[in-house]
Amino acid sequence: MTEYLAVDGGTIAYEVAGTGPLVVLAHGMGDSRAAYRAVIPVLVAAGHRVAAVDLRGCGESSVGWPAWSRTDIAGDLLAVIRHLGGPAVVVGHSVSGGAATIAAAREPSLITAVVELAPFTRKQSVRLGDLRVKRFRRGMTRLLGAGAFGSARLWRSYLDVAYPGVRPADWAERLDRIDSLLREPGRMKAMQGMGRSAPADAGAQLAAVRCPVLVVMGTLDPDWADPRAEGAAIVDALPPGLGRLEMIEGAGHYPHDQFPDRVAELVLAFLREDAARA
Repeated sequence: MTEYLAVDGGTIAYEVAGTGPLVVLAHGMGDSRAAYRAVIPVLVAAGHRVAAVDLRGCGESSVGWPAWSRTDIAGDLLAVIRHLGGPAVVVGHSVSGGAATIAAAREPSLITAVVELAPFTRKQSVRLGDLRVKRFRRGMTRLLGAGAFGSARLWRSYLDVAYPGVRPADWAERLDRIDSLLREPGRMKAMQGMGRSAPADAGAQLAAVRCPVLVVMGTLDPDWADPRAEGAAIVDALPPGLGRLEMIEGAGHYPHDQFPDRVAELVLAFLREDAARA
């Protein structure tokens, strides 16, 4: 059942399932909390209260927000956690990986651990050699085109590259739902705003994080020529000993949707280790 939280600038939609320690799931741009539909039951069965959030401008959250940065998204996530009586573990995909980093650095008492899935958490740069990698070249062309032209068709084309090989059983329905949402007034503007928001604000906070961080990357993620190097760079920018990188063979930019059981397994193992350390 969808619940709503009024925050400064609009309304955030979310749903909660299960009981136990709180885990907050935040999706990437151009998506909705449905991205975690196969992960949620596994986390709930393992004894967690799971809150899946629609980012500002996405899903069932309101449109017309004044800003779309990772810092803004972090504020929304922290508001949800306070409302639900945190602390919480935050799982953030892509743009939300950077937002989770900022939230953890800003309010360490509210965030016990962070999981970043294919995260944009550092300032990005493209080298000439990167363009020789076909999947990166194809993915970036379609991604940039979707943002520049506000094209749902090009976004759908990007998703074809972002989900290499393995796709969910409900792939056709998922694509249709994403396409339908992006055609609602204000939704494409939200995606474009997030796409234009640079991750430098998140990168500046990596050294200030004090909780454990798990970074999960797919080996075939088209958003980077070398996904392993990007993940390792995030871990290296964290305080020593806090970060860990896991790679999922064959995954693209949506490991939680392509390989939900594997992602849930990694998250739960990470949380068990964190609990044991505590």
